[in-house]
Amino acid sequence: MILMELSLTYRTSAQMLRQRIGELQAERERQADPEEIRRLNRRIVELEPLLREARELAVVTARYYDRGYHKNEKYCF
Repeated sequence: MILMELSLTYRTSAQMLRQRIGELQAERERQADPEEIRRLNRRIVELEPLLREARELAVVTARYYDRGYHKNEKYCF
C-alpha cells in the first residue's frame, strides 16, 4: 500500500468517525435520561481524538513527499 492509498483510508475513517459523532450528538439531543446523556458525552469525547488523528494522518500521508510541506512534528520519527 502506498502512502496516497493510506491517506484515502484515513480520510474514509475520519468521515465515518465524523458521521458517528454526529449520530451520537443527535441521540444526546433526544435523550431525557441524565445517565444516558453522560454515557453519550463520554463516547463522543472518546471518539474526538480518533477523528483528529485520522484527519492529521490523512494529511501527513498524502503530503509526505511534497518538498514544501512542513510535516506535523507529532508524526515525525
